[in-house]
Amino acid sequence: PAMASAGGPDAERPHPKPFLIGVSGGTASGKSTVCEKIMELLGQNEVEQRQRKVLILSQDSFYKVLTAEQQAKALKGQYNFDHPDAFDNDLMHSTLKNIVEGKTVEVPTYDFVTHSRLAETTVVYPADVVLFEGILVFYNQDIRDMFHLRLFVDTDSDVRLSRRVLRDMKRGRDLEQILTQYTTFVKPAFEEFCLPTKKYADVIIPRGVDNMVAINLIVQHIQDILNGDICKWQRGALNGHGRTYKRPFPEQAEGGGVLAAGKRSHLESSSRPH
Repeated sequence: PAMASAGGPDAERPHPKPFLIGVSGGTASGKSTVCEKIMELLGQNEVEQRQRKVLILSQDSFYKVLTAEQQAKALKGQYNFDHPDAFDNDLMHSTLKNIVEGKTVEVPTYDFVTHSRLAETTVVYPADVVLFEGILVFYNQDIRDMFHLRLFVDTDSDVRLSRRVLRDMKRGRDLEQILTQYTTFVKPAFEEFCLPTKKYADVIIPRGVDNMVAINLIVQHIQDILNGDICKWQRGALNGHGRTYKRPFPEQAEGGGVLAAGKRSHLESSSRPH
């Protein structure tokens, strides 16, 4: 009944378990852009939000509620948002678990201006493909093991820094504070916590969205999985132990929806600090 009230009659029907993809990489590496490009090539970016079957979620939605002291530090650029302890891993894990089970979930809404979790949440309905992106999505083993496919966006550190500086300055932040935060928290945390998780990736994407060869291969793999029996798909398929697919890769220029439309909801990408 609860699901019916949230998603209408369609929510009562059983949904196939979604194909869960983790997308990691350093700050400003292009994780969101890669996710959006995958969605575009799957023919989902022009689909009305409630009918989208590809969903993008951000780890940034799961930042912990800060204490008054932590909030004061955050407003001065002195709080480490790149540390694993900054995230509510229990809530993240339980939310992803429910998503994998095909359930309707509520995802927190985080306000990056005040560094606080808002009272309202975003209702997310079952989807066929869920892209979960963030700097530390592979850090926690329980969460890491849930992904059917793990991608790591590998972008040059100078490029990432320049992107971050430009992005934060557009948000009205002081250049000195941006650079201090980067050298004090962002860069050390990347080297200690994010970069070591690169070894867990099934596919590493150098240059991010500029690497269309890699992205097209990933999209074709996702399409093949979706055209088969996704419920029986296992990680071993990537190593040649799963079923063999012979579906042709559709022309990306034609833009037609590759996936059949169904009643779905899509969580919009949020404006994020990282």
